[in-house]
Amino acid sequence: MGLTRNVTLVNELGLHARSAVQIARIAKTARGGVWILRAAERADAASVMDVLTLSCEKGSILTLAVDDPQDAPVLDALAGLVESGFGE
Repeated sequence: MGLTRNVTLVNELGLHARSAVQIARIAKTARGGVWILRAAERADAASVMDVLTLSCEKGSILTLAVDDPQDAPVLDALAGLVESGFGE
């Protein structure tokens, strides 16, 4: 993986369908792969279903990763989204 960033889920509902859609929308703008890692699990951030399989509650620590270093703005956008609580 090219670049990574650790973030903590701060919103009360954790990672749910609405937030997964927001993540996927941003991830799909990347040139390369975008991933969310939690413990030993890895999800394709561009797939809503994949993201939901992580079952993350408030306080979960996630690692966001992009394969292509040119996708650093996508990584920043995703980190900002998570750190802002998905605008909730």
